[in-house]
Parts: sequence; C-alpha cells; structure tokens
Amino acid sequence: MNERCEIAVVGGGPVGAAATLALARQGFEVVLIERGAPPPAFDAANYDTRVYALAPRSAAFLDALGAWEAVRRARVSPYSAMRVWETNPERGLCFRAGDAGRGELGWIVEHGLILSALWARLEALARLTNAVIESAEFGASRARLVLAGGRSLDARLVVAADGADSPLRRFAGIETVARGYGERALVSHVRTEQPHRATAYQRFLPSGPLAFLPLSDGRSSIVWSAEETVAQELLALDDAAFRARLAEASERVLGEIGEATPRLAFPLRLQHAREYARPGLVLIGDAAHTLHPLAGQGLNLGLADAECLADTLAAARDAGRDWSGARTLARYARARKAANLEMLALTDALDRAFRLRVPGLRALLAVGLRAVDRWDPVRAWFARQAVGV
Repeated sequence: MNERCEIAVVGGGPVGAAATLALARQGFEVVLIERGAPPPAFDAANYDTRVYALAPRSAAFLDALGAWEAVRRARVSPYSAMRVWETNPERGLCFRAGDAGRGELGWIVEHGLILSALWARLEALARLTNAVIESAEFGASRARLVLAGGRSLDARLVVAADGADSPLRRFAGIETVARGYGERALVSHVRTEQPHRATAYQRFLPSGPLAFLPLSDGRSSIVWSAEETVAQELLALDDAAFRARLAEASERVLGEIGEATPRLAFPLRLQHAREYARPGLVLIGDAAHTLHPLAGQGLNLGLADAECLADTLAAARDAGRDWSGARTLARYARARKAANLEMLALTDALDRAFRLRVPGLRALLAVGLRAVDRWDPVRAWFARQAVGV
C-alpha cells in the first residue's frame, strides 16, 4: 500500500506535533508518523517528573497553534526571577522579568501537559501511530518511507523530529559532532522549607549545575547535573540522606528539603548535526541538536525550529518558489544553525568553565557574576536571552 502527501513529519513529541500543526496551519498537506501509541490524556492528579522552562516566544507559538490556552488552564507555573550563583546566593546574578520589560521570564510546564494539548489539536489531521520506519530514501523530487508491514509513504519533504538518536538522520547518512559530558541529570520534585516565590535558582557546583524550578503547588522541580561518580552516589543515597545532601548543595537557599519524589537520571551529551537538510529531508529539534540542560532551552530551540521551518516553506510557496527545494531548505538551515550554535556554545562553555579545576578560575567567574548583576544593561541582555526576545 503506497500513499502520498506533501510533507511527512516523523516523531510525535512536542516539537514534531507542533511542526505538524504549524505546517497544516500554513496550508500544507501533512501526515504525522509516530512510532508509539498516542500519548495519554493529561492526568492532573499527578505531576510529570519531566518539566520544561517555556519561554514567552514558545508560549506565543503554542498560542498561535491553539494549544497554549489548554496548557494555561490546566496547570502552569510562571516564574518572574532567576538567581544564579557559585558560592553565595546573595553574591551571584539575579535577573528579573522586569529587566526584559515583561511580567514573567517564562513558565514551568510539564511534558505530558504540553504533549496532550498539542495532540488534542491534531485530531483532524492525518496521523499514523505505532508506525515503525524500516527504511527511507530521500531525493530532490520525492522521499519514500517504508513502514513495517509493507506500507510506504511518498512525500515531497520529510521532517525528522525523531529525537537525538534519529533513525532518519542515520538513513540519510548525516553525521553529527557529539561528545558526552560524563554527567547525569537527576530530576525530582521536592518540597522546601521556604517558598520559591516564583523564582528559579541555579548554583554552579564543581561537579555540575543544580537548578530549582518553581512548580504551581509550591514545590520545586530539581535538575541536578553531576559528574557520573557523583550522580551514582546521589542515586544510591536513601531519601533522608539525599535530602540532606541537596540542602547542603543548594546552600539552603530555600531552607531544608522536605519530601522528595523518586529520583530519575539520564545521561547528558552535546550533539549537533553537520547538516540540517538534504534533498527531501530536514531536521528539527533533538534530531538536529541537543545541549546541556543548564539553560533550560532544549524545547524552546526545537519549537523555534518548527516555527521557522513552517514560515520559511510558506514564504517560498507564496512567492512562487520551490518550497521543498534546496535553496528554501538552506534558508531554514542558515537561520536555525546560527541561533542553535550560539546557545550550544554558551551552555557548553559555562559547564566547562565552572567544572575546570584551575586555581582561581572559579573565584574569577564568581566575581564576573557579581559584576554582571551590578551592570544593568548586561543584566537586561541576559534577561532578554532568557525570555527569547
């Protein structure tokens, strides 16, 4: 059975679902292909351990797709300030939404909630779920995806939103620049002695950064990125010992740590595709780039990819140009590579700098944070970067 469409989006995560909606909104005939089952409906009785720091630009994009209102009504946690430090929370960098002329820096949103809201908007669009791609061929005039069971799909363009280990990227032979950080990110939701006051906190430790992200029920979601040996120690601790270690690592910026949900951990790596596009194929989201979570920008970059791609293809079509041609795809690749590489380089440099065992370097970095905090124009620039404006 052979089917045809204009664009096939592979990967039904938040970036792939958003790209499908954005392309359909621009008038393209789109089919979404997801290797798993449709996501379950959002369960408000439980908090998803995986959360994102969503920037205002990303929220505006989701709003344009008709998904943000459902997210906002269900459960979001706006945060209006961020405090970053190395040895003393009172002597680090604090920037506020007002520095960027906004009411909030962003929102902490659960993965399952974003996914549920986006998939609810996909109901009228063509979708293939539990669909495993066994092979793919890409060309300037046609791409063909062969699915398990003998089904195939021809498209003028395939959008790879199939994650960091993208099978489509592998089928196309696109190489990546990658390195493991030798770190794991531990995540958990914790209750703290003091209220978070709609503020995100991040401390740079010698073994990696520790972040507290404010949740709507008063708890904080922690993301503790630590070198492998330290991560294993933290995972092996019992609950009371872990909470004590966490309070010490955070310099008790929010007081003692109360109850904590079970810890999850995942390895960290930097990865960037050498090419974002080939004839018949374009990469977005984690298929194109993954970065250290210390800036919380992974999903924001992926959503920006999806928005840029839909706008670029539509502009080419409306101007009478070949919307799936090499020049159009190159225009998208140039725009997104520049933005993505800037953020990859920044997060990688910060992680490296604070983990270097060079005498005096970390003290110098701490002085730099204090200097930035006292320099209003620079602090405002950092705040604008955080909100994506």
